[in-house]
Amino acid sequence: MKRSIVLLALVLAGCGSANGLQPGPGVALPPKPYGATATPSPTQLTQPNNQARPERSDELLRSSDQRRGDDFDLPPSR
Repeated sequence: MKRSIVLLALVLAGCGSANGLQPGPGVALPPKPYGATATPSPTQLTQPNNQARPERSDELLRSSDQRRGDDFDLPPSR
């Protein structure tokens, strides 16, 4: 029973293989983007740009300054 489940999982995992994909006969690849000087390769298209994955800054505070007083921070009234 367990062996058949593992075998089925391996077979289904092989279905998603993307090696050697080519466009169908008579079908061309998409044209280069407007304003681009060259057609990007598939590797370039799958790499996220800075806007999609911005760099993270772990340093939130550079200096600890005292907050100024808040005139509207009043105790509750009855």
